[in-house]
Amino acid sequence: MPTDPVVLTAELIRCPSVTPAEGGALVLLERKLSAAGFDCTRVDRGGVANLFARWGRKGANRTFGFNGHTDVVPVGNENDWSVLPFGAELKDGYLYGRGATDMKSGVAAFAAAAIDFVNDTPPDGAIVLAITGDEEGDALHGTTALLDWMVQEGEAMSVCLVGEPTCPNEMGEAMKIGRRGSLTVWVTVRGIQGHSAYPHRAKNPLPAMARLMDRLASHELDQGTDHFDPSTLAVVSIDTGNPATNVIPASCQAAVNVRFNDAHTSQSIVDWIGDEAGRVTDEFDVDVDIKVKVSGESFVTPPGELSDLVAQAVEAETGRKPALSTSGGTSDARFVKDHCPVVEFGLVGKTMHQVDERVAVDQVHQLKAIYGRILRDYFA
Repeated sequence: MPTDPVVLTAELIRCPSVTPAEGGALVLLERKLSAAGFDCTRVDRGGVANLFARWGRKGANRTFGFNGHTDVVPVGNENDWSVLPFGAELKDGYLYGRGATDMKSGVAAFAAAAIDFVNDTPPDGAIVLAITGDEEGDALHGTTALLDWMVQEGEAMSVCLVGEPTCPNEMGEAMKIGRRGSLTVWVTVRGIQGHSAYPHRAKNPLPAMARLMDRLASHELDQGTDHFDPSTLAVVSIDTGNPATNVIPASCQAAVNVRFNDAHTSQSIVDWIGDEAGRVTDEFDVDVDIKVKVSGESFVTPPGELSDLVAQAVEAETGRKPALSTSGGTSDARFVKDHCPVVEFGLVGKTMHQVDERVAVDQVHQLKAIYGRILRDYFA
């Protein structure tokens, strides 16, 4: 009997796997995959649960990989939901629950497709499912732990498909062949506190911060590249913590988030911000400190065999040829790209992270069919 991806999605939704809790989701998947002949290994690290599952021989000449996550974001105020967040309620052709879109349906679809494929037509090669419980969190011990373990154990994927939602509005309209890089910079400007009636006796950090933020925000990083839109910088916070109007504060803090394309590296962005901070230091005679967190570098998998394989399967099942996109935030593809060629394709992502998150039941079945066709075409 074919594996029903909607039933499996519902079972996964009922596992309250809010990052970093495992919630029973990986235990459920391990049981089902093991029963289908997959060799399963838990690769837990740093308090995070991860699952590696392989059908076929280690070191096979061709190994198709799927990557995804079972952890979900918090539900927020449960009273705002019209259903139980972990109830997996079916209503009007939709399956409701936290993780329904992002991305328990994607994991269920590729797991169901892989199980049915190896049962019906055992391939000449191997299939790997690398499933993490730490995509929505800091992502320090999730897919990176799986990839580290794979290197240690001699496991490898020839290519990989990440099952994140990729379609803005209609099923099949877009797939990802890359992602922008992302970094956040926290800036602290320190001056000398004083009375606002005697500004010459103080050293006000606020004009210096305003000048720096203006220079950063008004600078054109680039005009886009072959596969990417222009890079962006957003000022997301400016704060002094000063409630008094007669006091010039001693310091001021701000934060900026940069989403950058393949015209830059994180280091080139940081160097530029550091240069601008140095200019402000000299102009205003203040101290400027910066702290940086890089969430990921930009990358692109050049259009070719892998993207063609996925696009042809999507078009065959949906009638739409997916656009090759690099938009959106970060995903675990940023880690996989160092291991093997990687692309992303998944469901319509309209309701991910929202109250009453839901997925169209027919789209889950469609996604399983797409993944199954990809496997058949890859191993043909």
